[in-house]
Amino acid sequence: MRSLLLFVSMALSMVGPATAQDASLRALQTGQDSRGWEAVGRLDLGGRGFCTGALIAPNLVLTAAHCLFDPTTAERIRADEVEFLAGWRNGRASAYRRVRRAVVHPDYIFEDNASAERVSKDIALLELFHPVRNTTVMPFETDKNPVAGDQIAVVSYAKDRSEAPSLQEICNVMARQQGVIVMSCDVDFGSSGAPVFSVKGDVARIVSVVSAKAVVKGAPVSLGTSLQGPLDMLHDALTSGLGFDPDSPEEIRRLSSQSGSRATSSAKFVKP
Repeated sequence: MRSLLLFVSMALSMVGPATAQDASLRALQTGQDSRGWEAVGRLDLGGRGFCTGALIAPNLVLTAAHCLFDPTTAERIRADEVEFLAGWRNGRASAYRRVRRAVVHPDYIFEDNASAERVSKDIALLELFHPVRNTTVMPFETDKNPVAGDQIAVVSYAKDRSEAPSLQEICNVMARQQGVIVMSCDVDFGSSGAPVFSVKGDVARIVSVVSAKAVVKGAPVSLGTSLQGPLDMLHDALTSGLGFDPDSPEEIRRLSSQSGSRATSSAKFVKP
């Protein structure tokens, strides 16, 4: 963690402080409050806690890679133990979907101690068993990385707001370096994987996902993962047929029909 704090401190020293004042968190407790944000949901992780994720296609959820690891054992959580609750609010969701398979950045290695290298690769893509086709749950598009000084927004669940998401309409990009985006956004445990948005007019597009939080010189900061490059790699991994659990029926069929192919030899799900 010390090396990560040093990295963030150095990154912040290269830019001026953000000038726009951050907005306070606002709980999205009603249907009216949540309108337009229903594609953000809570990811329940097989009884091991929860993270935040967001639909970027009817059958694809974007989140943080570390959400797919048991924090106690460091083992990968089976994809079919994960459930996506779109628009989860006060005991109800707009859609409930189980996860069919999941891919993480091929170079991501789960460890307790965060580092800039791990934050830059802390991204995962989940394919749902059944797409969400609901006129009130519209997947978000993604956009290019934000730059220092840009205003952004975050919708997330967290340990003290697990039953309804909260929206921070304005926070700021403080620095961007080596695939890590340093932000002033208010996040906490459970916010991991939360979508970071650029909002232009009435259109919100995802530009990062929340990876970690830190305190630098007494001030809280949040860290996000760059989407450019890593997200394309995850799409390619799904297209190649990766992401099934080793003993799932889908994986058994895929291995028997594609033995020796790239799809069976290029997986890099490294156990810490």
